[in-house]
Amino acid sequence: MRVTVDQDVCCGSGMCVLTAPDIFTQRDTDGIVELRTDTVPPSHEDQVREAALLCPSGAITTH
Repeated sequence: MRVTVDQDVCCGSGMCVLTAPDIFTQRDTDGIVELRTDTVPPSHEDQVREAALLCPSGAITTH
């Protein structure tokens, strides 16, 4: 699975980091999401799908 984020849409809620901290992080300056990796290991796929569902701004897309 691959994941992308739209930083222009991100509202910085941090739900993604709480749900999948091995995949997502936030910029210190404004809390906008950043990816630690865009290739999700199988062991983290469920967490990333949940993070995408929980994202209030819809900034996370899985492929």
